[in-house]
Amino acid sequence: MKYFILPFSSLFLWLSTLNLVFALNLTDVSSFTICHDSTLFSSYLNRKITLDIVLPPNYNNTKHSYRVLYMNDGQDLKRLEMTQVLANTKVEPFVLVAIHCGDRLQEYGTAAQADYKQRGAKAAAYTQFVLKELLPHIQQKYRVLTGPANTFFCGFSLGGLSAFDIVWHNSAVFGKAGVFSGSFWWRQKADDDNYHDDQDRIMHKLVRQSAPILATHRPQFWFQTGSEDEKDDRNHNGIIDSIEDTLDLIAELEKKGYRWNKDLRYVEIAGGHHDPATWSRAMPDFLKWLFF
Repeated sequence: MKYFILPFSSLFLWLSTLNLVFALNLTDVSSFTICHDSTLFSSYLNRKITLDIVLPPNYNNTKHSYRVLYMNDGQDLKRLEMTQVLANTKVEPFVLVAIHCGDRLQEYGTAAQADYKQRGAKAAAYTQFVLKELLPHIQQKYRVLTGPANTFFCGFSLGGLSAFDIVWHNSAVFGKAGVFSGSFWWRQKADDDNYHDDQDRIMHKLVRQSAPILATHRPQFWFQTGSEDEKDDRNHNGIIDSIEDTLDLIAELEKKGYRWNKDLRYVEIAGGHHDPATWSRAMPDFLKWLFF
């Protein structure tokens, strides 16, 4: 796998450092327990919620509580080969909560505003479900730690946009987020309706208009794109929209005081596509960043 990381840093040196910090043995896939949970009904979304909870090895043999990662598009757990990734990645044990999507085009998005086609109209309700129903449900049924130092979120494509939006606006709850091929093109005007990047990309505007965040309360972000995420290039500058939209959002974060390789990390995979296979390849880098 080839990485292009801005600014340039040595991936191999970074991984070597991680190996010194996390002197953990690789684990058999069979030692992870997947609990299928369909006992939660959301009043905000008016539907039953399906969850897959991945418990770390020895969870049932100890009284230890674990940090927790919530994941949008949890129905793709097998396509992401998550248990294999977890078994082969040296990080501290944690609980993974994979949330199966419902009405994906309506529940994922930005809570403050639907896009120009009125997609994401239920994103605010989805955020309330996460905060007021999902987190209490998990905290009651499973031994998970709480607070932003222990609670994280990730997602893919439109689910990545959702994860970023939830964490950005709820930094007292979540401390870090991972965004795989995030749909940061999410916009309030169609391309042919006098659209302007600077004004009409919704997440960029929300970040720009947000009040400054103190460094001590600043959530951290990991971003991934693939050089083959898509073919679209709105402004014909030779950079596909997926990459440019992500880098432009990072630029907005920098204006808020974010620093490369401190508060955020960007990984671009040469030849990477907009699919679970690519996101699975990138997952170890995200997990090592998450628990570093």
